[in-house]
Amino acid sequence: MPIEFTHVPGKTHPADSTAPFFYDFLETATKLSLIEDIGFQKIVVDDSAGLLTNMDIAARALDRTSTLEVVLTHWAGVIEPAVAARQLASLDAKSGGRLSLRMLSEPLNDDDAETRPVGHTIVWQRIDEYLVLLKRLWSNDRPFDHEGAFYSVKSGYVPRKGPHGADMTIRMGGQSGTALRVAGRHADIFELAPGSPGEVLQLMERVRSAAAEHGRAGKLRFALPVRIRSEDNAACRKAVEIAGPPAQIALSLLPYASLGIQEFMIVGVDRPREIAMAGRETIALLRNTLVRREADVPQPEAFASRVIRGAHTGKA
Repeated sequence: MPIEFTHVPGKTHPADSTAPFFYDFLETATKLSLIEDIGFQKIVVDDSAGLLTNMDIAARALDRTSTLEVVLTHWAGVIEPAVAARQLASLDAKSGGRLSLRMLSEPLNDDDAETRPVGHTIVWQRIDEYLVLLKRLWSNDRPFDHEGAFYSVKSGYVPRKGPHGADMTIRMGGQSGTALRVAGRHADIFELAPGSPGEVLQLMERVRSAAAEHGRAGKLRFALPVRIRSEDNAACRKAVEIAGPPAQIALSLLPYASLGIQEFMIVGVDRPREIAMAGRETIALLRNTLVRREADVPQPEAFASRVIRGAHTGKA
């Protein structure tokens, strides 16, 4: 099973450790080329400045790359659905279909709180209605009206659809029953929470069960965030937070790949040297060892020994 790798930028500007990855776009453009060439298929855009800044960054990142998919972090309620649908369709069309949408939850704003109670369920109900409208706007062939609990749309229509239309990839996450019900209806890729292989498998089964209610269990793919730490700071706080040489990192990820996870979201490799090392060593090693394991299915002990031996000899 092919494994994809997604780069999740952090804050590593040399002059300001709190500055985001996209702080200096001339510098970022060089990193984007390296990320694209070294083995990553996707990059997440999730700037602290918010949605409008994310859209601008996504457009610039798509302009500076040719194959890299841009995962745009998005929130319901910041922009009206009809406006968002037009802007997202335009970005998707301009990039040749290299845009995907990462929907996060956040509390309703103060204006909403005046008219309805704010709570977890309400937040996810709004996301649900928002995604229903986006998909309808990306696929309809004539204007429509909509009057819902959160949105009112009059003559909603997007004249220039994106290449994927209503099939633009939607990424979601969450652990509550409410979140999983919405994700089961809409998500193409589910971003898992960190945990042991057993905990991750349990969450995957819950998500599949929620998706099965909409006939979508077979459509779901799973992504797992992985933080790679430098060897000089090997104390890990989470099960999917790894430090060590490339062979050790690859071995740590193999049990998760065996669960059926098809994407690893790599956090903690933001400087050019770190990006290059992750691509040339960790990513290449994991891919090669997965191919070999699928070819001859060795025993775990022999497999681990061979992975480590291959890392030392440079023949993964």
